Amino acid sequence: QVQLVESGGGLVQPGGSLRLSCGASKFAFDYGAIGWFRQAPGKEREGVSCISSSDGSTYYADSVKGRFTISRDNVKNTVFLQMNSLQPEDPAVYRCASDPDYYCSADGLAEGDFTSWGQGTQVTVSS
Repeated sequence: QVQLVESGGGLVQPGGSLRLSCGASKFAFDYGAIGWFRQAPGKEREGVSCISSSDGSTYYADSVKGRFTISRDNVKNTVFLQMNSLQPEDPAVYRCASDPDYYCSADGLAEGDFTSWGQGTQVTVSS
């Protein structure tokens, strides 16, 4: 059974940093890819970043390039999303998702390609 559990959200001032964690079951961690998506009230869900299990290939949305970094901890079966220089447009519920057949590339990130989802963690940016 695939399980994904996010943590690390919270309130941060503009320009601040947060690190989100996605704890995954072994199957989810070892096969395919894990991605991060976010959705703010009244907005469509946006694919933020993903990382492949096979070779560590990554994808970043243009809106977060240079500010967010995705990484994997192979001992803890956890994917991290380090978010720096947080801006007023970044607040949202962030959810991680996995799919055993997905491979992250520069082509983009589509939520419909992911079959398992975590519950999400709230990120708020406010002074």
